[in-house]
Amino acid sequence: MMSQAFYTGINGIKAHQYGIDVISDNLANISTVGFRGYTTEFSALFEEALVTSSDFSSASSGVGIGTKLNTVAMDESKGVFQLSDRSTDLAIIGDGWFGIQAEGEPVYTRDGAFLFDENRDLVTNDGYYVLGTMGDNITDGVLTEQLAEVELGDVNTQEKLRFPENLLFPVQPTTEATFYGNLTAENESRIMSAGVVDSQNNRNNLRLEFTKSDPQVLPGVQWDVTATIQDLEGTQTYGSSSGVVSFDETGALLSSTLASVDNNGTEVAINLGSGYNGVIAIGNEFSSSSSANGLEAGDLLGYDINKNAEVIATFSNGMQSAIGMVAVYHFQNDRGLERVSGSRFAESQNSGRAIFFQDENGKNITGTDMTNFKLEGSNVEMAAGLTEIIVMQRSYDANSKSITTADEMLQKALNMSA
Repeated sequence: MMSQAFYTGINGIKAHQYGIDVISDNLANISTVGFRGYTTEFSALFEEALVTSSDFSSASSGVGIGTKLNTVAMDESKGVFQLSDRSTDLAIIGDGWFGIQAEGEPVYTRDGAFLFDENRDLVTNDGYYVLGTMGDNITDGVLTEQLAEVELGDVNTQEKLRFPENLLFPVQPTTEATFYGNLTAENESRIMSAGVVDSQNNRNNLRLEFTKSDPQVLPGVQWDVTATIQDLEGTQTYGSSSGVVSFDETGALLSSTLASVDNNGTEVAINLGSGYNGVIAIGNEFSSSSSANGLEAGDLLGYDINKNAEVIATFSNGMQSAIGMVAVYHFQNDRGLERVSGSRFAESQNSGRAIFFQDENGKNITGTDMTNFKLEGSNVEMAAGLTEIIVMQRSYDANSKSITTADEMLQKALNMSA
C-alpha cells in the first residue's frame, strides 16, 4: 500500500503540473488577440473496488493509483470584442478562421489584426500574408471592371491578397446628356448647357442654343437648335450638330431631329425628353438644368475592408470598387486543430480539411457574421484562470505531501524491522 501511495503521488504531481502549465499559458495570453484557451480533463488510473461493510456507506469504495491527464481541449467560447480605429481590423462574430501564410502550409487564426504594408499587400503585424480571393478586375494597374462584390473562390484557389501600389479608375466618356427646362413662348434665343467628359479625360462643355424657327407651322411651336461641344476655355470646338424641336399648342415636346454630337472622338446622344417630361415651351419664365453620364478618371486614394471582409479600393473621383475578398475557413472539428503558436493553428487529421460554407445555390460564402473596426480578444477570463491555478496548485501540494507521508511511513517500517 505504501508503494501505491508513491505511485498515486507521482502520477498526481505529473498530471497537475501539466494542468498548471496549461492554465499558466492561458493566463500569459490573456491579452493576445484571437487567443483561445485550453482546458484540462483528467481520469483515474487503475481504480480497484473495495468491499465495504455496508452497501449504504458514504465512503469511497475504490482505491486507485492516482490520476492522469486525459486530454487538453480547446475552449471554443468567443472572446470579448475590442474596438479598433482601423477598417482593416476584422472580427469573426460566429464560427470560422482567417487563413494566413508566409512560407509552406497556411495556418489559421481568429486574430484579424491586418494592415496594408508598403507594397499594398494585406498582411499581419509580423508579415504573414492574408489569404483570400482576388477580384481579377485589375490589369497593369488599371481597374478593368467596377465590382459591387467579389465572389469567394474554392478553398484550393485562395491566394495571398496582394494589390498594386498605384491603381487607376479609367475614364468613362459621356455617351448621353439629358436636358430639362422651359424655353417659354417668347421669341428669344435660349441657351442650355451640360458638362461632358471625353475619352482623353477632359471635361468639356455641351452647349445647346435654341431660336424660334421661321416660319412657324401651326398648330404648335418649332425651335431650331444647335448643339456644340467645346473645351472649357471655349478655344477649341470638337463637334456640332443641329435640328428642329417641335412642341404642340400646349408647350409639350412632340419631336426632336437633333442628332448626336462628337465629343473629341465619342458620340454624345442628346435627350430632350418627351411631353412635359424634359424640355417644354410654355409661359414666359425660362429655366434650364441638365445631367450627363460619364466619369473622369480617378487615382487610388487607398484600400479599406468592409464588414463583409471585402477589400474596397477608393478613388479620387469618388468611385469605389471591390477588388478582393478575405477568406473565412471552417473545420468539421475546431478542437482538432493543432496549435502552432499563440492564436495560430494548423489543420490536422482530427480537425479535417479546411472547407467553405455554401448557400442553397452552391455559391461559396463566409458563412458567418463579421465586423470591421473590431478585434476579438482572448477568451480567457482572469478570475476563472486564477481560481483554476489555485486549485491545481493545492492538488499538486496534496500529491507532493502524499509522497512525503509515504516515505516517512516506509522509514518507520524499516526502523521497526531493524
